[in-house]
Amino acid sequence: MTTRSQSWFAKTEVQPTAKLQLFCFPYAGGGAYIFNSWKSRLAPDITVLPIQLPGREARSIEAPMETLQDIVQSLVPAMAPYMHKPFAFFGHSMGALIAFETARQLYSKTGKLPVHIIVSGKSAPHIPYSKKRLHDLADDSFTEELRLMQGTPEEVLQNAELMQIIMPRLRADFKVCETYVYQPGNPLACPMTVLGGTKDFEVSTDSLRAWQQHTMSPMDVRMFEGNHFFIHEQEQEVMSAVEDILSASSPMAHTAAAHTACNASTLQPRFRQS
Repeated sequence: MTTRSQSWFAKTEVQPTAKLQLFCFPYAGGGAYIFNSWKSRLAPDITVLPIQLPGREARSIEAPMETLQDIVQSLVPAMAPYMHKPFAFFGHSMGALIAFETARQLYSKTGKLPVHIIVSGKSAPHIPYSKKRLHDLADDSFTEELRLMQGTPEEVLQNAELMQIIMPRLRADFKVCETYVYQPGNPLACPMTVLGGTKDFEVSTDSLRAWQQHTMSPMDVRMFEGNHFFIHEQEQEVMSAVEDILSASSPMAHTAAAHTACNASTLQPRFRQS
């Protein structure tokens, strides 16, 4: 028997026999669809739960959210029905930030933590945003910046009607990233792995390693051939890595992480904010 998920996890069949639930957080402009192939190609004991943000796909009539705080505060209560078994997080770019802040808020509200957090294509959250602000550019300039990023198909960029439809959510997503301000807190008491692209010149290896500040466990950094969207260029390799990482994250690890987290309130971050 399967259970149909709610709107944050639309079109996802939750198998009661699955041992672990993997919440997947999309990059700016992306939707739950980018993880469709993961549902059928990851190990059958992993339920893939792609996050469907407001303003896209089945939620297209909803206004997109413009701050990370709004997303997390709405998402955490929606996750409650899925907290009965071990779970993990995967997030790419903007999704990495959402995954990180969701984990912090989830522990604050429920005392629960993922068995593992996999963040991808994103500098550590305490590193200030230094790139050009895009969300409030004029339409023509905004479109040209998207073209330079090479993440939006040219046929989409040249379709004026389609761009008018998707531009509000794109602007909202960029605003989420560009206005995010890290608030210092205790490192998470769960393991973390960081993925990066060898040709992603806006996310340095040092900025990926800096995620170590945010976990109490040893952290692994894995690099893949490709640019910022290496998760598509090297999709099979990335999925294989995710499977390997999660295979080491047993239910016992989840229990241990939660127990350690209960004692973490007396600990200070191991690194000073840079």
